[in-house]
Amino acid sequence: MTATFILVALPAAALAISSPAASHDWDTRSATAQGAPSSFGLTEDAASITVDTGAGLVFTVRRGAAGTGKGAGDIVSMRWRGVEFQDPAKGSQVNIGFADLYVGQVTASVAATQVDADHIKVTVLAGDLTHYYMARRGVPTIFMATCFVREPQLGLVRYIARIRLGVLPDGPQPSNLTGTDHLIEGHDVFGRPDGQSRSKHYSNMRLKDWRFFGARGPGVAAWMVRDDNEGGSGGPFYRSLLDQGTDTDQELTYIVNYGEAQTEPMRTGILDSYALAFTTGGEPGPLDIDWYGRMGLTGYVAPQARGAVTGVGIDGMDPAFRYTVGFANAQAQYWTEARPGTGAFVREGMLPGSYRLTIYKNEREVASRDVAVRAGSRTPLPTLRADHDPAHDAPLWRIGEWDGTPTEFLNGDKVTNMHPSDVRMASWTPPPYVIGQSKPATGFPAYQWIDINSPLRIRFTLTRAQLASMTLRIGITTAFANARPEVAINGWQAPPQAATDQPKSRTLTVGTYRGNNRIYAIAVPTSALRIGQNELALSVTSGVHGKGFLSAGLSYDAIDMIPAVPPDDGHR
Repeated sequence: MTATFILVALPAAALAISSPAASHDWDTRSATAQGAPSSFGLTEDAASITVDTGAGLVFTVRRGAAGTGKGAGDIVSMRWRGVEFQDPAKGSQVNIGFADLYVGQVTASVAATQVDADHIKVTVLAGDLTHYYMARRGVPTIFMATCFVREPQLGLVRYIARIRLGVLPDGPQPSNLTGTDHLIEGHDVFGRPDGQSRSKHYSNMRLKDWRFFGARGPGVAAWMVRDDNEGGSGGPFYRSLLDQGTDTDQELTYIVNYGEAQTEPMRTGILDSYALAFTTGGEPGPLDIDWYGRMGLTGYVAPQARGAVTGVGIDGMDPAFRYTVGFANAQAQYWTEARPGTGAFVREGMLPGSYRLTIYKNEREVASRDVAVRAGSRTPLPTLRADHDPAHDAPLWRIGEWDGTPTEFLNGDKVTNMHPSDVRMASWTPPPYVIGQSKPATGFPAYQWIDINSPLRIRFTLTRAQLASMTLRIGITTAFANARPEVAINGWQAPPQAATDQPKSRTLTVGTYRGNNRIYAIAVPTSALRIGQNELALSVTSGVHGKGFLSAGLSYDAIDMIPAVPPDDGHR
C-alpha cells in the first residue's frame, strides 16, 4: 500500500495540516546525492547491530542492556549525514523498554538479517510482542512494525524516538516543556511563570487529520510517519500525544494504542507499521511499503488478501460539515472521507470480516449498519441516509451544533492544546445565556465542572402558543468522573440522570473531549414552563469527588428544547 502524508510541525504553533494534494519538496531517494555517501549494509557484534541505509542514515540497535535508559532492542544511535541525533542518555524504544513489557519478562532477543540486496530487517522479540526495524537501500528512513498478541502491562503500546533537542529544536509549542517551573496536574502537565500550560498531551491531533508529524532544525527534519493504524483503538477522532519537548530532547511518539481517553477494547494480532524519516527540512514523500511482503513479518497481510467497500452516496447531509465513514470490529479499524455534496466514498485495503459501518457528521454518529468485507473483492453499498441526526428536529431553541464536538463553545477552540486553567482561557463562568441574544462562542462554555462553573443558567422566552410539554436534550461528548447533568427549570427539578459509559481516565484536562457521544432526553411537563421568561439551571452532579478541574465534568455537544418526543428518539 502507498500513502501520502500531509501533516507538518511548525515551531511556533500546534501541529498544522497541509493539503493532501500539496507537492512534496523532498525526494526520499535523493538524499545520498545531497550528503555524504554511505554503503548499504549490516554489521554486527556481541553488543549491537548497525544498519547503514545507504542514504546517509546509519542506526544502531542494542543486543543487550547498555546501562540505565538503554536496553535490548533500543536504538542507541541515529547518525544522519554524519550528525548524531539519538539522545545519549536514553534509547529510542517501545514504552519504557522492551525487556519488561510483560509481567515476568526479564529480557528481549535481537536478531538481524539482510533479506536481499536492498532490504535489511532487525527483529526484537519481547514476550508476546514482536518489533521490527527495517531499512531499504537508498532511503533515509527507519521503517518499523509492531505486532503483539497480548497487551503489555502498561496498557499501551507506543514507540518513542528520543532525538537530541540541539539538532531538532523546533517542535510543537503546546508540548514544549522548556521554561516550565511547576506542576499543574499529575506528573505530566506543567506551568510557566507567565501562566501558560504545557504538556505532551497538548501535541495531540485527531488521528484522521495527520499522516506524519515531527520537528525541525537548521537544514534538517525528522518525521514520524504512520500507515493505516488499523490495529489502533479509538477510531478516526481519537487524540493522543505526539511529541514532548524537554530540555534535552524531542520525544516523537507514535501511539499504536493507548489507554488514556480510550472508548473501546485494545486490538491485538495486527501488524502496525510506521516509520521515522529524515529529510533536509522538507516534508517526507509517500511511504511505500509494498516491499513488506518479502520481509517475513509476523501479522503481515498482503494487499490481494484484503477487500474494499464502496458507497454511492449519503442522503441527508448538512453541507456545512464534513462527513467521515468509519468501519470497526474487534480485529481492526478503518475510515475514509465522504465526498462533499454526494457522500460517495471508497475504502480499500481492509482485512476481511464483518464491520460496523458508522457515518459521522464531523464527529457525531448519524447512521450505522453492518457490512461484510471479502478478500479480493469490493462490497458495493446503496445510498445511505443520515437519519439519526438530532439537528433534523426543529427546536424552539438550540445552543451549539450537533456535530460531536464542543469547539463552537466558549474556550472550545483551546481545550485540546492547553490546560483549562491556562491564562489564555476566557472565564469559565459567563453570565446567564439568553436565547436569541447570547452566542455559543462567547456565552456558553465548552466544559462544565462541579467545582468550577456549576450551575450554568439559560434564559428563554415562550409565547402562549408555545406553552406545551417539551423535551430538553443535552448532548455530551464525554464525561469525567461519572459526571451527569442536573436540571431545574423555574424551580421544577428534573429526575436524576444516569451516568453514561465513558473513559475512566482523565480527558478534559489532557487535551481531549473525545469520549462517547450521548444525549440526555429529559421530559419537561407543561407545568414546569411559563409564558414569558423561563430560567433553566444546568448543574453537574456525581458521586465521585474531586477538586477544581479534576472534579466531575462534562463536555458539551449541543443543548436544545424541542416539542415532546418519546423517550427513545433514535438519536441516543
